[in-house]
Amino acid sequence: MDIDWAALGQVFGVSLVVTVGIVGVFTLGIVGSSRKAETQPDGTVAATAAPSVPARIGAYVCYGLCAAAVAYGLYLIVA
Repeated sequence: MDIDWAALGQVFGVSLVVTVGIVGVFTLGIVGSSRKAETQPDGTVAATAAPSVPARIGAYVCYGLCAAAVAYGLYLIVA
């Protein structure tokens, strides 16, 4: 039995890059949809209002990209 080490390394590299990329995009979505903490003059910390519209749209795009990547992965497994 022969192991094609070049192909194994290529699969490892691609899966590592795609995994880090998807986690990064999902993190951007979380940051875009989260409320920001704001320190008040009396020293207390309060959450501000909801994120701006462009930030929410960017977050939804990031979530959509993650969902598309998962759907494509499932397609590759099933096909």
